[in-house]
Amino acid sequence: MAHQVRAVVARGKGAPVSLETIVVPDPGPGEALVKVEACGVCHTDLHYREGGINDDFPFLLGHEAAGVVESVGEGVADVAPGDFVILNWRAVCGSCRACRRGRPWYCFHTHNATQKMALLDGTELSPALGIGAFAEKTLVAAGQCTKVDRAASAAVAGLLGCGVMAGIGAAINTGNVGRGDSVAVIGCGGVGTAAVVGSALAGAAKIIAVDIDDLKLETARKLGATHSVNSRATDPVEAIRELTGGFGADVVIEAVGRPETYEQAFYARDLAGTVVLVGVPTPEMKLELPLLDVFGRGGALKSSWYGDCLPSRDFPMLIDLYLQNRLNLDAFVTETVQLDEVEKAFARMRQGDVLRSVVLL
Repeated sequence: MAHQVRAVVARGKGAPVSLETIVVPDPGPGEALVKVEACGVCHTDLHYREGGINDDFPFLLGHEAAGVVESVGEGVADVAPGDFVILNWRAVCGSCRACRRGRPWYCFHTHNATQKMALLDGTELSPALGIGAFAEKTLVAAGQCTKVDRAASAAVAGLLGCGVMAGIGAAINTGNVGRGDSVAVIGCGGVGTAAVVGSALAGAAKIIAVDIDDLKLETARKLGATHSVNSRATDPVEAIRELTGGFGADVVIEAVGRPETYEQAFYARDLAGTVVLVGVPTPEMKLELPLLDVFGRGGALKSSWYGDCLPSRDFPMLIDLYLQNRLNLDAFVTETVQLDEVEKAFARMRQGDVLRSVVLL
């Protein structure tokens, strides 16, 4: 049986999104039908809308979501109808070379639902990051569902599905931030602020937030940053060095995704320190660094994919920390909106005055 539900669709590059009725199939083998309760409005959705990912329109937007499993297909054992789940966009295959080496967070063969959701006229939809959760119901691979404690609100839980997990994971998983480390985070939007939170969770002694917006810096300080630098007024490299005894930070997390801020991160780290790129660059961007400096400064230059998370391990752990009042996820929800207000949420995102708008369904 197919389900007709309301959903947010992007039909063409740069065009405003529209609220439409779509058709969602019942789950087939290895699939799950999820009743979506909440979905964060992530910058990646805006990239899809503007054609920055690819031109496979029409897109079914939304991917930072939580909800309840309504039904599952043949062969699904890890989740069952009634489970409260966070959706993830890297369903681990268990059999690729990364999984076989015991590194499933690098899974090279992640997968999505086989069946396609569609418009009423039969036009197939491309779900954002294989999820498409700006919809009353969505069809995903069962491996994209991670069961967590129902005591957490969907508005908060869904944020772990992308941006908050990307930032926390960039600090804890990719950057290996440890007790007593010094950390600098360049760019304090939703992902960068989550990296601040992750650094604090890991026990960093000094956390330096860098941005050009004083309001974002104030939020970062409330959530764990010990120092802040407005890079519009101050050279961030010199400021970070001054705050770390002249050496630079042990870990610098670049959450902007631009060559100029990456270069700042590169020179703001200590010798043998680590740079973590979690900001997403665009295809035309180029980086030029003296190779001798890359060699001479040592350390590690890393990219963080989804915070190098393993959803089955990390989502339940972070929800438990939230329920124990040890992780303030509520602070990331700036506003809640309705399904027909996604375009307004994109406008607020461009203005830079929200960490997350969350659609409630």
